[in-house]
Amino acid sequence: MEKKQTTDRYTLADLENWSAVAGELEPPVRLGIFGDPVAHSLSPQMQNAALRACEIGMQYARFHIRTNELRSALLFLRTLDFVGINVTVPHKIAAFKQVDETDESAARAEAVNTIRVRDEKLIGSNTDGEGFLRAIRTEFSIDLRDLRVMIIGAGGGTGRAIAWQCALESCERLVLVNRTLEKANALAEQLRPFLSDARVLGPATRLEAVALDESAMRVQLADIDLIVNATPLGMNPSDPTPVPARLLAPHHIVFDCVYGSSKTALFRAATEVGARGANGFSMLLHQGALSFSTWFDREAPIEAMRAALYAL
Repeated sequence: MEKKQTTDRYTLADLENWSAVAGELEPPVRLGIFGDPVAHSLSPQMQNAALRACEIGMQYARFHIRTNELRSALLFLRTLDFVGINVTVPHKIAAFKQVDETDESAARAEAVNTIRVRDEKLIGSNTDGEGFLRAIRTEFSIDLRDLRVMIIGAGGGTGRAIAWQCALESCERLVLVNRTLEKANALAEQLRPFLSDARVLGPATRLEAVALDESAMRVQLADIDLIVNATPLGMNPSDPTPVPARLLAPHHIVFDCVYGSSKTALFRAATEVGARGANGFSMLLHQGALSFSTWFDREAPIEAMRAALYAL
């Protein structure tokens, strides 16, 4: 049979009639990503390269699942012959509440980005934190434990996973910034036991939660090394920078979790002031490799995945 590859985006209606919609695909689609939006996702190129490198006879596809469709989509997923899926914006926190089991990484972050399907059960994991840790090492040749970190968007699924990773690594200092301050404060209380001893020299508090406000961020940024954008700002080229450019300084390291073919406003602003910066490609790569290992219990072919990503 001639192989029929897919680059399509599927919907909830397609999942409901999956055998009719995708029955002729060869190899079959047995992995995918749920998101809204999802057209921008580069996970299919990366994961399909990994599947080919390992000679695994299946494909990975995009699924445009809206917020009010997630519960139904996950119900269909249980009964289809899928190995698993990734979950991206805006579903990570909602998916955590709808899976049957979670591992420690997902339970801590209260967010899921990787789901395995086993005997009609959904098992949630979160590879964002570890993926971020590996990305920082790769991009900047430095460990989180040696950094004073500010996370913007700490209330979302990605931000929570990164904040937990920073706390588990016992970073020098952690500042949680969020539009809804109550969410940042609640997360800070969870992380406080991991960051209770005083490692920072000077008057700065080791763990703080502040509002997404220019004056509040300005006060903090003198005592910050690494600025992380964990918000969706930057997914659209017209988006403003989550940190006003005038607050950035040459000593800052800027990591933007958003990735794309064009540089985000934050990445450009960092470059203009002489700060080191990186976009989300490396985090996408490493969290994706960890997802692959979660599904197949084997080492991911990371060089094949990297080549597919950077060829785009």
